[in-house]
Amino acid sequence: MRILVVDDDAMAGEMTGAVLEDAGHDVVLVENGIDATEALSEQGPFDLVVSDMNMPLVSGIDLFRNLRDQGEDIPFILLTGDEPGPLLAEEPRLDGCLTKDFTLETSLMDAISAAMAKQERG
Repeated sequence: MRILVVDDDAMAGEMTGAVLEDAGHDVVLVENGIDATEALSEQGPFDLVVSDMNMPLVSGIDLFRNLRDQGEDIPFILLTGDEPGPLLAEEPRLDGCLTKDFTLETSLMDAISAAMAKQERG
């Protein structure tokens, strides 16, 4: 799969990208929501977006909402340093919301599988 990773923290973004590349995915890494919007239109298509929540300019949840408002239904997984439950309650259309922690390598792969299965079901 071709995955867009959005994270303003270069080290965290590279770590997420490395996990995805190790799983055999093609990864494009950008630093913020504005760059993500440009990458989606200029470097697409992408199969999935994995975005950090807390970023300057455009938060991950705002990026998600902007994409949905534009009619883009690409699967979207949000990564956060906070508890994911309230974010999922606030935005139930998210395909996944995960805590950035030591379980990310496993939890991200599980969330991607679930998001893609959901996409296939329509």
